[in-house]
Amino acid sequence: MSLRILITNDDGVDAPGIAIMADIARALTEDVWIVAPDGNQSGAGHRFTLGRELEIDRRTDRTFAVIGGSPADCVVAGMTHLLGDRPADVVLSGVNAGQNLGDIINASGTAAGAREGALQGAIGIAMSQGVNYEFGREVDWSNAIRHGVAAARAVIGVAQRGAYYNVNFPFCHPDETKGISVVPHQRFSRSPFRYYPSDNAGKFFIAIPETPMPLDRDADFEVLRRDGYVTVTPMLLQQTDLAAVERLRGTLSL
Repeated sequence: MSLRILITNDDGVDAPGIAIMADIARALTEDVWIVAPDGNQSGAGHRFTLGRELEIDRRTDRTFAVIGGSPADCVVAGMTHLLGDRPADVVLSGVNAGQNLGDIINASGTAAGAREGALQGAIGIAMSQGVNYEFGREVDWSNAIRHGVAAARAVIGVAQRGAYYNVNFPFCHPDETKGISVVPHQRFSRSPFRYYPSDNAGKFFIAIPETPMPLDRDADFEVLRRDGYVTVTPMLLQQTDLAAVERLRGTLSL
């Protein structure tokens, strides 16, 4: 039986990155499905739309947009309904326009799509194309296009249950990409998200005005930016601090 792949993203079903992800998936199997938000859901994290009806817009036989839905909503709709009695073996989320690194992954709808895929029993892989924001916000997709299939195949080959995988492609020229580096995600000294004033009186943005320092030279942020590797970070679904459970067991009381 051939591999079945479900694709989602947080940039929307019509975003260029999802078309690139579809090409990556179709190089691995013919059994490819797309279930994605109808519009931009960047920063949605693992939000579910609870208590409010959602609607599915069928674009083609295997492409669906969830109107107003988050990436997590889309994965649930795909895995538990649209794909019928056979849910996907792999959930690919992305390719996101811009890197998802460090603690930012906690807010990432791209990462949440892969995480929910893993929670639903599939191999969950988030993919993002890095952008050099010092030169603007334009996305050069060439690294994801060149190396996406190999990266997906490599991660699928080693993936284990209980984890999902965060993949970022560097913004160097594809010929300069040095390979794959398996790295931890950057823990920042504080949250990178901040109040950011608007030019409109009385209004503001939540934004990332600067990267918190210092940065770990061996973590995803610097390895992607300075070294030109495709970074892969395995992320655990079990978030409990198991060492703390053992250390504190029997020590707390009321």
